Amino acid sequence: MANRSHVKAAPVADLSFTEGKVFEKVFIDGMALVEETAAYLDGAGRKLSQSLPREASLTYAAWSMELTTRLMQAASWLVMQKAVRDGDMNREDATQKKYRISRDDPALNADAQRGKGLPDVFLDLVERSENLFERICRLDAAIYGNAIAEASPVSLQLAELQKAAETGAFDPLKVWGKAR
Repeated sequence: MANRSHVKAAPVADLSFTEGKVFEKVFIDGMALVEETAAYLDGAGRKLSQSLPREASLTYAAWSMELTTRLMQAASWLVMQKAVRDGDMNREDATQKKYRISRDDPALNADAQRGKGLPDVFLDLVERSENLFERICRLDAAIYGNAIAEASPVSLQLAELQKAAETGAFDPLKVWGKAR
């Protein structure tokens, strides 16, 4: 298994994209989605969640927290990029790992939950939020590269287990044997 902990981030990233229309559109759409989702979760979604069947209610609660977390990460990343563009933040500071955004957990699969008691409006927000988060992760990787991605042996094993489970080719001895 390759140890990538020795790979360092580039000292300065090219953030010129923040001057363009692509960034402006992602920024406006992203912040609007944050506001729309917050309004739904605090209003109609909160009322509706009280009448959901037990299993749907549990999924709603867990997904609401994940959705809020991902949207806050996306909004923070967008605001940070704008701060760099406007000169309120140093470009070198923006390259630090703590400001990077990437997907560590699988995306919430709204399609798999359709018809299982969750409101379509909520599932639409989940789907749109996951798409925004993925888009921002791709932008981050394009700007800063994947050079700073450090994977621990545990996270690599978990990823292999998840992949094996998803493909139906789960062989615990093969997966765990690679770690030795």
